[in-house]
Amino acid sequence: MSYESISVFDIFKIGVGPSSSHTLGPWKASLKFLEKNKESNKLHDIVQLDVLLYGSLAKTGVGHGTDIAVLLGLCGENPETFDVSTIDSTIQDLRTEKKLNLMRMHCIDFDPTINIVFLFEESLPFHPNAMTFLTRYKNGEESADTYYSVGGGFVVQEQSNDLKLSTVQLPFPIDKSSDILHWCMKTGFSVAEVVLENEHAWREESATRTRLLKIAKVMQECIYRGCHIEGELPGGLNVARRAYGLNKKLLKDCNYSNYEEWLLCVKNGGNHFQYILDWVSCFALAVNEENASFSRVVTAPTNGAAGVIPAVLMYYAIFCDSNTEEKIIKFLLCASEIGCIFKKGATISAAMGGCQAEIGVSSAMAAAALCEGLGGTPNQVLQAAEIAMEHHLGLTCDPVGGLVQIPCIERNSMGAIKAITAAQLALQGNPYDAKVSLDKVVSTMWETAKDMNTKYKETSDGGLAIHIPLSLPEC
Repeated sequence: MSYESISVFDIFKIGVGPSSSHTLGPWKASLKFLEKNKESNKLHDIVQLDVLLYGSLAKTGVGHGTDIAVLLGLCGENPETFDVSTIDSTIQDLRTEKKLNLMRMHCIDFDPTINIVFLFEESLPFHPNAMTFLTRYKNGEESADTYYSVGGGFVVQEQSNDLKLSTVQLPFPIDKSSDILHWCMKTGFSVAEVVLENEHAWREESATRTRLLKIAKVMQECIYRGCHIEGELPGGLNVARRAYGLNKKLLKDCNYSNYEEWLLCVKNGGNHFQYILDWVSCFALAVNEENASFSRVVTAPTNGAAGVIPAVLMYYAIFCDSNTEEKIIKFLLCASEIGCIFKKGATISAAMGGCQAEIGVSSAMAAAALCEGLGGTPNQVLQAAEIAMEHHLGLTCDPVGGLVQIPCIERNSMGAIKAITAAQLALQGNPYDAKVSLDKVVSTMWETAKDMNTKYKETSDGGLAIHIPLSLPEC
């Protein structure tokens, strides 16, 4: 049987905001382009380079920082480790000097205002997020390398093996949610345990656990950082950060000096419904305000939806007494498999499916993980994911000004709350009475995506993007 093997670390990637498909993807495509030329011993022969951005990458590229990501990628910077505090100065130097040091190994003339071309009215058939590197070498040879950023930081190259399914053989191959149930029933494992066994195809279990804890730590640091920075978000919309004020209001006079002490203040502040609800919103706002500020986040499964899973994970850890390494690891493992199911059966790209492919998928992932963490059976876990996505079907992607701010930031709070509600509904119900399966809702989501008008797929040509004057604050 042919199936696609996707690791938990394909779904959860550490990178830089504001967009996995428009920032992280182009960044990684630039690195792939450099590596290809290095391997063929052509890097030092490049004399001219132009980067063409098509479709959605062009229409919302400036707001998503696509040009910035391309420049940093061509410099050979690593999105996981690059010092994000130096982005502005680095880009300003490149624009002033009009020189590009490819992989820090070969310098060429490069004017970003000329050599990065936004083709607003052109789109390539394979995927709306396309980019081509037009290269001329010193011997007169020319080449055109096209890459597609297909969502969640995944990048494939045209006419390469990247477009084929992974050949990694898993002990428990999964394409659909029915496959998950099959393996859980056969082995007696939970969803998370099945995923952990599959991860052995890539690495030792200890390495998987260590990397998952690193993912969780980046999520936690992002929330903490976002809760302690005030001011306005970049981009010109004058959107005020809200996590800072909400954090301060909720904690009142509680004193703390580090993350652990802050966590204790949050936990000791109460457990009534409104208090918890405010914190879940605050966690999600904090992440996506950081994402909008070109800060370090975890793609989960995309940057635009990066706040949902961390917010629900924090809710689970703090308010459900589950702040242990083992429970956090299992939460992320379970969530990742639901993301894989949607990527295989539909899409996690807003440029292909609207925001249902981002917030909807992340909400389904978080709902499933929370449900399993709170004792749900595999059937209940899949039902939780189904419920969450069912109530995101048709959600459009219409970023005002092409920025991942309005309505994206608030949508993460809504996605997190829906995830918690979906998990509770599944836990309190009988999954055998359900009329809709997760596989059916995945198929429905994909059909909805194909029927959706292109202007509602991350183009800023429809919805709120054309009805909200750019001078207005977020409401």
